[in-house]
Amino acid sequence: MTHKPLSEQVVLITGASSGIGRRSAVRFASAGAKLVLVARSAEALQSLVEEIERDGGEAVAAPADVADFEQFKAASGTGIGRFGRIDTWVNNAGVGMYTKILETDVADDRRLFETNFWGIVNGSRIAIPLLIQAGGGALINLGSEVSDVSIPIQGMYATSKHAVMGFTDALRDEVLADGLPVSVTLIKPAAINTPFPRHAKNNLDRDATLPAPVYDVDVVADQILHAARHGGRELYAGGGGRLMASFGRHLPKLYDRLMATLGVSQQLADRPADHTYEGLHASRGFHRAEGDVDRDRHVRQISLYGVARRHPVLTALVAAAGAATVGRIVQVESRKGD
Repeated sequence: MTHKPLSEQVVLITGASSGIGRRSAVRFASAGAKLVLVARSAEALQSLVEEIERDGGEAVAAPADVADFEQFKAASGTGIGRFGRIDTWVNNAGVGMYTKILETDVADDRRLFETNFWGIVNGSRIAIPLLIQAGGGALINLGSEVSDVSIPIQGMYATSKHAVMGFTDALRDEVLADGLPVSVTLIKPAAINTPFPRHAKNNLDRDATLPAPVYDVDVVADQILHAARHGGRELYAGGGGRLMASFGRHLPKLYDRLMATLGVSQQLADRPADHTYEGLHASRGFHRAEGDVDRDRHVRQISLYGVARRHPVLTALVAAAGAATVGRIVQVESRKGD
């Protein structure tokens, strides 16, 4: 199916108050799209609306908890009331938790699933009829590199992202079977330099950090904007995530041993845990977009894997040109040897 140019789209983004959601909203607005911004914090959303409007864009704040179906549906109504339709819907809202599975609180487990899984289920059910009414559009769900594999001390988070992948894949099949004019894309970010470790609930005694390699938030925004324009089944954001998935799939026993040995230490910093903020059960309006988070890892600004997936023809041409150049060099060197 054909999607509208970004400059003609109305885009709804959940989890828009920080991190991937906030940066993606700014990028969409810069491309000329109109934005419907959903998150729990009205204050954080309003600051983003003001930022977008200062730069000449259009946006409306629609505060809601995605775990509450009626709140979420009312938020979409705010967007429809302002702009008349929605062309792309991005289910991005998510929360995290650092703790061992056998030491989690059941109330925390349920809350995590209410946001990470049921928030996407709610959003997808609300979105698809609206996208059809708009003449077709894009549904984009955010999974994770841990949709494919699991990691210690984020076991329940990984489980929720496995569920997101299963739901999204099944939904895509049904949409295709019914011939609906909606593309359903799952995006799987690797470790991204956002406030995720600070927003997560941490039951451990050391501060949480992001395991290398860590990518800039624009690496995910690039993939989200691409899916809004071109659709696609599945996109990784960060080649490290794709490598991790492949490793876990093809060498599962070795992967398990590696996670058992290094998985915990790679996610914990050498400083005491900071328990002054956690966004699992309630938002406190913290809305830094990126930075001020990764004090322990080098941040990669681009993902060559992502560029290659978005531009396969160009990548093939560059690879062919490179191979031809190498071939010519080998021929020249061979002649010299003769």
